Amino acid sequence: MEADGLGSFIGPIVVLTTAAVVAVPLFRRLGLGSVLGYFAAGAVVGPSVLGLFTDPDAILSFAELGIVMFLFIIGLALRPQKLWAMRGQIFGLGLTQVYVAAAALTLAGIVVFDFHPVTAFIAGAGFVLSSTAVIMSILQERGEIAGAEGQKSVSIMLFEDMQIVPLLAVIAFLSPGVQGDTGAAGILLALAGLAAVLIVGKWLLDPFFALLARARAREVLTAGALLVVLGASLLMEAVGLSMAMGAFLAGVMLSGSSYRHQIESDIEPFKGLLMGLFFLAVGMSLDFAIVMVEWQFLVALLVTYVLVKAAVVYVIAILFGSAIRAALRRTAMFAQGGEFAFVLFTAAVASNVIDARENAIFSTVIILSMALTPLILMVVEKLLREPQVSLDGVEAADGLRGEVLVIGFGRFGQIALQVLLARGVKVSVIDSNPDRIREAERFGFKVYYGDGTRLDILRTSGAAQAQVILICVDDRKAVDTIAELAMNAFPNATLLARSYDRGHAMELIRKGIDFEIRETVESALVMGAEGLRRLGCPETSVTEALEDIRRRDAQRLLEQVQGDLMSGADKLLTEPVPEPLTPPPTKTRK
Repeated sequence: MEADGLGSFIGPIVVLTTAAVVAVPLFRRLGLGSVLGYFAAGAVVGPSVLGLFTDPDAILSFAELGIVMFLFIIGLALRPQKLWAMRGQIFGLGLTQVYVAAAALTLAGIVVFDFHPVTAFIAGAGFVLSSTAVIMSILQERGEIAGAEGQKSVSIMLFEDMQIVPLLAVIAFLSPGVQGDTGAAGILLALAGLAAVLIVGKWLLDPFFALLARARAREVLTAGALLVVLGASLLMEAVGLSMAMGAFLAGVMLSGSSYRHQIESDIEPFKGLLMGLFFLAVGMSLDFAIVMVEWQFLVALLVTYVLVKAAVVYVIAILFGSAIRAALRRTAMFAQGGEFAFVLFTAAVASNVIDARENAIFSTVIILSMALTPLILMVVEKLLREPQVSLDGVEAADGLRGEVLVIGFGRFGQIALQVLLARGVKVSVIDSNPDRIREAERFGFKVYYGDGTRLDILRTSGAAQAQVILICVDDRKAVDTIAELAMNAFPNATLLARSYDRGHAMELIRKGIDFEIRETVESALVMGAEGLRRLGCPETSVTEALEDIRRRDAQRLLEQVQGDLMSGADKLLTEPVPEPLTPPPTKTRK
């Protein structure tokens, strides 16, 4: 597509935006998702169909900035302490899935397709790197990024992203004529780059944005945010890491900044536009000539790799404690290759590890797998769809505006609600049990239907406007999910949560909850105090005992959270019982 002057720049933009605004709404209306719409639009305007663009690689290189911006936004939502808390998932779940899947795919290439071991390893390693762009778009559309399962997916993708460095080092080592110490030097350089980003983020970024803020110009802050993202990305690329990892680290470093929300709103438009452009460019890269000539081989390779990786992802998910439904959903998202495979294959071709034909075939398989992911996910969602609950006589949460949002109207939530209503507080209440909602209506309580573990439901329930959010549900995992969603999406609300036991209380405190209370602790203290009274203890002694137990319990809990006393969250208390109180006067039973 050629033109002179400004038209050479504006013409392609008009073509791409036209293709996107036609295809994406159509595919979303058909229930196929926006990602597949972008793929289809790119394929139509690309060299294989209309030929309006003949160099998709140039657009793809530029559009990869969308992934960079996307990971920066994700990093902003992850405070360093939260990322540190995820280390078990990143280096446990993530490492296990990536390495087991890479080994299984390499073995499949050797056994099923008779690849040379090196070729099988490159193909398998490329396919094991799932598409960050596709998966994060799906998680964002469904509001699951901050949930427990969403965080597991993020942990896996973070570990996959880290593998770019060792994989490129392996390719360099496999290249003919490469010195043996290249890999070690590359690792040292990468570590130095990481240290530089962490040091700058720790001590320089906040003063830098404070200086820019004094200019009182919105565009200056936007330029500063872009400078930080692109600068960190370029530094990471220069030391052999991925640009996406640099952007993610920059986001994490800024997550605790007072300018976080301003920066996020400035970067969001760039991220959305570039992500769409990336999907368009991937669609353009699909070479239908190769598909027509090698279609049998491509289909066999695609089916085999998808099934092998899907089996590994599902088994690992189950072994790491996910429910069957959650494991199947994760399998549907991760059973594909991703955009970093293109980087890997390009490096392998440049190093003469694989040839141009193998690069074209492997890249086409990656593109097809990315395009099929929304379809696979749609099928899985239909198969896993739970039976519809009758909502007769039940009103769904929509446009609620209470000062306090109460999530859960069980035995715990009902009592907490009465305290608030007694002082005339404007309260919105949601629950996911229609029968309970109908029962509440009989006794004069207005409760709306809504699943608090879904971000969209929290928004329609007024969580963004609420000053206080009470999590009163009796499901430990649901409490964790709601707490993570609320802390990330509604940071201005004070978050109070019902915890299941001491171990759960410690987990919530580590997450940064504003207030938690074990569901039985206060009632148990009241019963113990009443026992003392019935034995004839003076009220002063009863009060003193309660205050002492509460104080010691709070101190113990804090020490345990900090790791000074116990490592296991579910162990029983081991501290000796308090010294006995003054014996009560002897009382003769009548």
